[in-house]
Amino acid sequence: MITMSRCLFSFSLCLLKTENIRFEKGYGMDISKVMKELEDKKLILGDNQKCKPLTGGTVSEIYLLSIENGSDFVIKSNKPDIVKSEAEFLDLYRDIPLLPELIYTDPTNKYIIYTYIPGATVNVSTPNKKEILQAMVVDLLNNYKTVSSTEGWGWRDSPINSWGNFLLTEVRRSSEVLTDHLLKVDVELVMALTMRAGRYESLGDPFLIHGDCGIHNFIMEDGRLSGVIDPAPVYGPPLYDLIYAFCSSPADLTKETLDSAASLLVVQPIDKKWLYEEVAIVLYLRLATCLKHHPADFASYLAAWNYWKNIINPHFRNQFY
Repeated sequence: MITMSRCLFSFSLCLLKTENIRFEKGYGMDISKVMKELEDKKLILGDNQKCKPLTGGTVSEIYLLSIENGSDFVIKSNKPDIVKSEAEFLDLYRDIPLLPELIYTDPTNKYIIYTYIPGATVNVSTPNKKEILQAMVVDLLNNYKTVSSTEGWGWRDSPINSWGNFLLTEVRRSSEVLTDHLLKVDVELVMALTMRAGRYESLGDPFLIHGDCGIHNFIMEDGRLSGVIDPAPVYGPPLYDLIYAFCSSPADLTKETLDSAASLLVVQPIDKKWLYEEVAIVLYLRLATCLKHHPADFASYLAAWNYWKNIINPHFRNQFY
């Protein structure tokens, strides 16, 4: 029986009772069929249930299942390889309180069920970005685990042979968007950094990391970070998740804020010069994302780009747009 938001889950599973359940119209997943499957498998117990679709920018189809006793669960559907990747991430890190608890994975990877984390998403202009990043490092990133290098690097569902090649692919894709918005020397700088010989040879084995660790996936409650949702798992270094989170909003993109969080990272050695160069690479990727999805923020990101460009290469200090 599920009686609390983070339940214990065992081989006996939990019981689901679908009488008294109410459905709201969804957009593709046959949720009534899914609920019938859960009923047949006797997964969750509870009366007066309500199941409704959720929205919020994700490419997955998501439903919130609420039970009268106060327990809430998420039913999430996507392509099988994507569902499988997320399920494996949540299963590997089921002891990390910041992450939802995986309750059930459909045998054909059509959907997963996990606990709902209450709270509100982080505002892009949040004033306590430094504290949020510090909490993320201590409570999430420092608990990451390595996997065999034979798994590859990059997206969990389509890995490639090296971290450098994964980033290079992303940089080239971003360059197609940014060519008309940045100086040619900026594009050349990021390409040179990414392609520098031996840059990633010391990384060792990859970790299984969140991969979409931005503030849009952070949940806050009572002024503190209470959850991180919607992983897009990646085989890579934990530092990538930190820099990705740092660059995911235009607020407080300062060296001081990054250093305060990076200093707490214990699962990966950090060289400051290398760290700042990685910020330039990931910030470059973020500039392209910003143009496509958040163009109103581009001016703020461009100012941050000039700031970081000057940190890693003083030669750019006197160049202006």
